[in-house]
Amino acid sequence: MSDFNRGLRAGLPIVLGYLPVSITFGMTAASGGLPPLAAVVMSATNLTSAGQFAGSELILSAASLVELIFTMLVINFRYFFMSLSLSQKLAPGFTVGQRMLFAFGVTDEVFGVASTAEGPLTFPYTAGLVLGPLLSWTGGTALGAYCSGLLPGDLSRALGITLYAMFIAILIPNCQKSKKVFAVTAAAGILGCVFYYLPPLSQLSSGWTIIIISVLVSAVAAALECRREGARP
Repeated sequence: MSDFNRGLRAGLPIVLGYLPVSITFGMTAASGGLPPLAAVVMSATNLTSAGQFAGSELILSAASLVELIFTMLVINFRYFFMSLSLSQKLAPGFTVGQRMLFAFGVTDEVFGVASTAEGPLTFPYTAGLVLGPLLSWTGGTALGAYCSGLLPGDLSRALGITLYAMFIAILIPNCQKSKKVFAVTAAAGILGCVFYYLPPLSQLSSGWTIIIISVLVSAVAAALECRREGARP
């Protein structure tokens, strides 16, 4: 079996997982007022579910460009570290262009599969691994965006719950495995409630709220972890 086919097979679970979420994104974006073609182009050029949901919400709420840029930077900053980690597993011979193409397709799920793959990562393998999820995410967005008008409004809005279900499915197992993850998640949730209910913090837009909470909780968690590491004999 060729490396490309092995990559396609390894990415099949990701393809199946992305499809319902991407359909929901397409429906949410189109029903919110974003042109269907714009939603499809966004998915084809930005392979990031949380970033796209947050970005489309900011666009539809007429947020400033600075707010949009900072929000996307905070949400997607982890991909820099994922790509840096995977670069250590690349087989010899990767060109700069091939590295850029693979980095474009790195997501949480792709990183998980690639980081556990046996042996060096060849370009054909990474191309197959990325191609399936990209087509699934873009195709699902198109399906949801162009078919959203065919479904009852209540059903389209109800499908938006799948995003929160996905986040819960990701968070709960990790919170059970790690007290640190639970503490960070709980702190972010508490701060989210504070910013939502407490004036004048409640006057901040959702984009700036995400930025402030993400940076604050991450900085405090990192400082505490560094202090704990430094206290070890």
